Amino acid sequence: MDLDEYQEKASKTDLGTIAKENNFDYYALGLVNEAGEVAGKIKKLHRDFDGKMTDDYRKEIAKEMGDVLWYLSALCDKFDLNLAEIAQANIDKLYSRKERGLIKGNGDNR
Repeated sequence: MDLDEYQEKASKTDLGTIAKENNFDYYALGLVNEAGEVAGKIKKLHRDFDGKMTDDYRKEIAKEMGDVLWYLSALCDKFDLNLAEIAQANIDKLYSRKERGLIKGNGDNR
């Protein structure tokens, strides 16, 4: 599945009953919450499993990553942005930095 198809299908699962109109914070908070759940799973991987990844645990982390993707896609919808275009622009930016020897360092506009 490509990102355009994902964004289209994911938008059909947004009930839209909680976050009306320009209430972007619901989706932003959902995004950071789910990202935190990914981080929590990774923390527990170290705490409970000595950092040894299993196929089952990988699947659990992947579920949380899917939730991150859903909220990111929903935010794109709310801002009238295209997820695939954002992904491409990010790759273009990173490759430009790499080619110019600026992949390390600070600042968004390097």
